[in-house]
Amino acid sequence: MSRFDHVGLNVPDLDAAVDWYCSALELKESMRFRIDPVRLDGVMLTHASGWRLELLHRPSAGPRIRAADPADAALTLGYSHFALEVPSVEETYDALLAAGAADRMSPRPSPDPSGLPMAFVADPWENLIELLER
Repeated sequence: MSRFDHVGLNVPDLDAAVDWYCSALELKESMRFRIDPVRLDGVMLTHASGWRLELLHRPSAGPRIRAADPADAALTLGYSHFALEVPSVEETYDALLAAGAADRMSPRPSPDPSGLPMAFVADPWENLIELLER
């Protein structure tokens, strides 16, 4: 059986991204690595509940399409967003905005029949993060 392990994000400033994610989402650095032949640095961050986020930096990396919102992200094939189940969408949304995230979809009922609370923010590097309250 398979189990989801982590999401990897390429970032322009590895140390700033580590600081932001550790502070904003209560993650802890669990591993730091370098792959010299391709000049790739990485840091694995782990949440107390077990989910992990791998931040990667390569000096030669170029920009990607920046989605303005979840609908815009769906116009591009490939990575769109990652989602976090949180105790309170409203509180987490407000805390992430205060930490420097940008609003991409304010808290509202999800479009599925459950109508569970959801929201989207973008981290300081414009990666979309979905918040869900189950």
